[in-house]
Amino acid sequence: MKVFRFLGAHKLAVFLATVLLAGCVACDLSIPKLTSQIVDVGIQQSGVDRIAVDGMTDGSHAAIALMVPEDDQGLFAASYQQDAGGIWRLTEEGREHLDELDRMLAFPLVAVHGSSLLGGSVDFEQMVEAARAGEVDAQEIRAYAAAAEEEMDQAPEMLEQAAVAAALKEESAAGVDLQQKQMDYLLGTGALMIGLAALSMVLNILVGLVAARTGSAIGRDLRTRLFRRVVGFSDAEVQRFSAASLITRGTNDIQLIQNVSIMILRMVLYAPIVAIGGIIMVLATNAALGWIIVVAICVVAVLIFILFRLTGPKFKIMQRLIDEVNLTAREMLTGIPAIRAFGREAVEQERFDAASSELMRTQLFTNRAMSFMMPAMMLVMNLTSVAIVWFGGHAIQDGTIQTGDMIAFITYAMVIIMGFLMIGMVSIMLPRADVAAERVMEVLSCTPAITDPDDPCAFEPGGAGIGISFEDVSFAYPGSSECALSHVTFSVDPGQTLALIGGTGSGKSTVLKLIERFYDAGSGVVRVDGRDVRTLCQTDLRDALGYVPQKGYLFSGTVDTNVAYSDEGMPPDQVASALRTAQAEPFVKARPEGVDAPIAQGGSNVSGGQRQRLCIARALAHPARAYLFDDSFSALDLRTDADLRQALSHELEGATKVIVAQRIATIKDADVIVVLKDGRVEGAGTHAHLIKACREYQRIASSQLSDDELAAVGEGVRSDG
Repeated sequence: MKVFRFLGAHKLAVFLATVLLAGCVACDLSIPKLTSQIVDVGIQQSGVDRIAVDGMTDGSHAAIALMVPEDDQGLFAASYQQDAGGIWRLTEEGREHLDELDRMLAFPLVAVHGSSLLGGSVDFEQMVEAARAGEVDAQEIRAYAAAAEEEMDQAPEMLEQAAVAAALKEESAAGVDLQQKQMDYLLGTGALMIGLAALSMVLNILVGLVAARTGSAIGRDLRTRLFRRVVGFSDAEVQRFSAASLITRGTNDIQLIQNVSIMILRMVLYAPIVAIGGIIMVLATNAALGWIIVVAICVVAVLIFILFRLTGPKFKIMQRLIDEVNLTAREMLTGIPAIRAFGREAVEQERFDAASSELMRTQLFTNRAMSFMMPAMMLVMNLTSVAIVWFGGHAIQDGTIQTGDMIAFITYAMVIIMGFLMIGMVSIMLPRADVAAERVMEVLSCTPAITDPDDPCAFEPGGAGIGISFEDVSFAYPGSSECALSHVTFSVDPGQTLALIGGTGSGKSTVLKLIERFYDAGSGVVRVDGRDVRTLCQTDLRDALGYVPQKGYLFSGTVDTNVAYSDEGMPPDQVASALRTAQAEPFVKARPEGVDAPIAQGGSNVSGGQRQRLCIARALAHPARAYLFDDSFSALDLRTDADLRQALSHELEGATKVIVAQRIATIKDADVIVVLKDGRVEGAGTHAHLIKACREYQRIASSQLSDDELAAVGEGVRSDG
């Protein structure tokens, strides 16, 4: 799954979490075994956990000595020493060979205390008495014992249980304090269980810490990579994904990946470890009932696979529907004034309800499918418990397992199935996270259309202004079959003012976007400082340009942070100079906070004209060689417009200026005026020249200038001629 690839950069954390989980599993799986021992040994066997008894009566010692094989006679003799009371006590040498003593004493103890368990074929008690009376040779007894022991080896579980029971009788007969021994065993085993539980808790806390830090790091890295990639996108990529979708991918999708990464480290890794460990413990305890747990694991795996197949496609649809809900909500919130002005609240509410309802139906399907998992898992767990009790009861009756083993089996089954139940719970989120990972990777793998060249050119050092020229440039926006610009050619020398005028949709703003290289020309060449903009580094190009977009946007902060946006350490006098030139100083000083006056996101707490002047001040505060004004004076009154143009001509003397405007009064003093219509150049020249030679310019002028102004321009042209 795609979501797992994000863990690849955190291999050490994955390894550490695996080791810690393995420790948790070891602790968790040891506790059922200890529970079994408490039942079987601590309660049923009064704490007697070995066949090698601590004390032995003289009669039993003599009888056992007759049955121990000759090869083991030396070890047996050295392992027990008779005390003053006639009881044979286990020596230090014997304690060093407990496993060998368990093996050699198993059958003799059973023979001494329970010959009926041997099938009744030989009465060893009578044989021992006969041997003591000299009626039977010791070799004959050993031969009979070896034959009987070989027969008993066919049922080792029965022999072991009978031997422990015989050891219990022997220690009781030898006067061993079984009550104290039982209490010591219960307290020791209980303390060990508490210690393992505490250790498991500590390891789980450490796993949670590692998982949380790793998940947070994955989320941080993805958000950083995504933001860095989106910032490098051109307008074409932003429009391709849509702003609402990019926001969803950078927030909801990454948050989902982060949460699932934590669950993978805490739960998904736990299940296979506990399954493998549980199977090993089951086989080590008793393999007779192991097949029940294997069947249960297979059933759980099939259930999870089916749910994945059913819900996977729906989760992909769900993420797309979340995008649509976000897009609809974003449009409604942004367009509230227009919605209210035209009384479209009910229509927009229905539109939002339709998108939300479709998302709800998809979520209901996935939730219903996933809600089937819990009862299905509980059914598997209960059926597994019933099967273990059923078959385990028969095994206990047959003497092949003990009661504690069956309890341990049930606990192992619950632990293993609970591990897979965790995967089932995580699987509710895994398909969504996989879709989210695919959506995030789609953005990260998207190559921006506008990239820097491998060997970029550099601007010539020095010089106040830079030349800008278009050479037979044509351009169409992505997805559009119509050209926004067609065979556009013009040029402006360094330090001059270029004005662009024309009707709505004539391509004026597109010219500025091509200069800024927000898009690349489809054909032709855009040159800045004599160089093709495609050969320049984007940072160098835009550092040389001061840009005021058509739609002024201010960032949340203060007047000062917005004007000094290009340089956080900008001197206050530079900020003040930009505000003064942009004619923003009066309304800024009128505020009690001055340049520290708060600005809301988007500049929603200032008027349109104030927002436009602050955007102009932001561009002027950046020392550039050319300034681009994209219809930046449209919200200004004529007096402010005139004052601003006069200030620009004085403050930006030597810098190149490109002005897009709708009003002739704004651009009539420009050195070069380019008239655009339907993406084509209708005329180029000075105001006086265009009034005489360009019909489109004459049409615009006649709609804005009075007859006297037009006549004065005409007289001026004739006088110049």
